[in-house]
Amino acid sequence: MGKSSRKKGPKTTSDRKPKVRDVFVGQPFEGLAAETELIALREFVPSATAALTLGSGEKVTLGTVLPMAAAAFVRSDGERYIGMQVQTRSSDISRDLGRALKWVLEAKEGDVLSVPDTTTPPTADEKARLQDLLDTGVELDVTLYNDFAWWLPEDADASGDVALSLERANAAIMPTERLGAGAYWVLAGEKAHLRWVRPEPENLLLQALARLSAAGELGLGEGSRYAGSFRAHGLLVPVWDLDPEAHAREWADAKDQLGTRLEAALKSLDTEPLNAAERRSRDGLIGRQLTIR
Repeated sequence: MGKSSRKKGPKTTSDRKPKVRDVFVGQPFEGLAAETELIALREFVPSATAALTLGSGEKVTLGTVLPMAAAAFVRSDGERYIGMQVQTRSSDISRDLGRALKWVLEAKEGDVLSVPDTTTPPTADEKARLQDLLDTGVELDVTLYNDFAWWLPEDADASGDVALSLERANAAIMPTERLGAGAYWVLAGEKAHLRWVRPEPENLLLQALARLSAAGELGLGEGSRYAGSFRAHGLLVPVWDLDPEAHAREWADAKDQLGTRLEAALKSLDTEPLNAAERRSRDGLIGRQLTIR
């Protein structure tokens, strides 16, 4: 009997696991009113919290960084936390956070979720994204801190790994002030910046920025200059260099005035396409991409 004759017929069952295509989600917080704030908390805000209210009425605290960069934990007083800045991620950050949120609702005091579930394939009926669990129209009420003492209940002392993690986290904090939704003044060493997560599509925003740049209206006044922009989770984040000697509050009015000019420029694009000078400005802005670490 030849080899081909000895081959077995087709299998009716298989132990082989079906392949699951994990599709990358480039704008994981799309559809949430708090999208720009979530990106800021994920990318560059050092120590902050915001209360989350689920449809069921249960409350969880969203934190930038948790002890040992955990995905979620329950404090000894029963306060539940999920973390934005973690070490691992899947192709959909919103799903990772949603799974951590569902985990912490069932966890007990002292329980810690070191890393989010990034490997279990999503089922067809899984409702584990933030968009499924939160009211999509609610903004975040963010509270900033100068340290990470909020990791612990009042009058509690850190010990062991938590104490070491707390010491390291406190040492890495850069002074930060919130100037509006998704807009933060950051003192990074000898430089100060305004980092502003914008909700508009990138191409539209670049055109509006170019219109302001060509008109000489892209700055925030004396002691400032437009530095460039970086992309984060599907949105563009323009960055301005600021005089580090000036306090964050001194830039608040200038930032609001810039926002008004930017909104007007965005609206004008509906009827006025960019002229030659503005197109050159746009090309220059595209070339000024930054890497934020």
